[in-house]
Formats: sequence, structure tokens, C-alpha cells
Amino acid sequence: MIQQINEMSITGCFEIILKQFEDDRGLFVKTFHRETFDKFKLTGRFEEEFYSVSYKNVLRGMHFQLPPHEITKIVYCVLGEVIDVVIDLRANSPTYGKFAQLTLSAEKGNMLYIPPGLAHGFYTVSNKAIMCYKASEVYSEEHDTGVLWSSAGIPWLNTNPIISKRDSELSTLADFITPFVYKPEGNC
Repeated sequence: MIQQINEMSITGCFEIILKQFEDDRGLFVKTFHRETFDKFKLTGRFEEEFYSVSYKNVLRGMHFQLPPHEITKIVYCVLGEVIDVVIDLRANSPTYGKFAQLTLSAEKGNMLYIPPGLAHGFYTVSNKAIMCYKASEVYSEEHDTGVLWSSAGIPWLNTNPIISKRDSELSTLADFITPFVYKPEGNC
């Protein structure tokens, strides 16, 4: 059950705070309810769901899929804590090239709703973090890409994080020619 939805500084991107039910047995959290997503006009159709396990100081990002396989994502942390970041890549957007960040954690019980045209990544703060992802389109290796994590002025907690070879070789934000276009209505 969704407790609250807060729009981030980037249009179409939302922090979703989930209601947590806790007792002496543990914790129960509902992460998706179609009726609530419909009420807020958020995409509620997802084709894939997956998770990643990352260790402290790991940075994954900044990833996205190019059209015509662009995706809406929902991400949340079921173990540990991460600093989650998005960059607006939509031409004509009032926040083009800007980023937004927030802490996602199992303890906080929050999620991030990411519309198409935003790059996504995160930095692992805890010793271990498990991140879950829902994606509106099937993964397409041919359309999967990103921008260099250090090229958007994001104040990462670590200037020398553990990253993949692939992520270290992505083009800079300044060199990226965007195929994404901002639509004031319907970015969700």
C-alpha cells in the first residue's frame, strides 16, 4: 500500500513511500497496487523484474535504454541503503542535464519511479544492498547504454567508487546526443 507520493525536482520522477506493516514476526510491504498507480497516472505495466546485489562503495550507472525501447522503471532497496540518482536526458525539458538524488533503503521503505528519458544509477552506502527493478520494456542489449557517472556534476560520496569496465567507458553527458524529447503531458 502506498502511503505517500512525492514529485522529485525532475518532472515525472516520483519518490513513493510505502506503508510498512511490522510486528514481532518481521515486516510486510506491498510494493505495487495497480489501482493506486492508475489514480496517479503512473505506468503500471511492467514486462520484467530483476534485482542486483552490490557491496559497499559500488556505483552502478548511469544507465538507460534508447528509443524505441526506452523504459519506465521502479527501483527500490530491500536490503541496505543506496544513494539513488537520475539525470534528465529529455530535450526541451526544463531540467535537462540536471540530476536528482535520494536515499533508498529497506528501513525507509521507499521507491523511485523513473520515467523514460532519465539515466539511472546508484551508489551503495551499506556493506551490502539488494536493489529491485521493475521495467516497462524487455531488456534490449542493442539499446542499452548510459552516460559516464562522473560527467553530470553529481556530488557522489566517493570519487573513486568500484565500477564496471563498461560504466567507466560510457560517453560523457556533454558528448551524449539525446534522442529523448520532453513532453509536458504524458511523461509518465
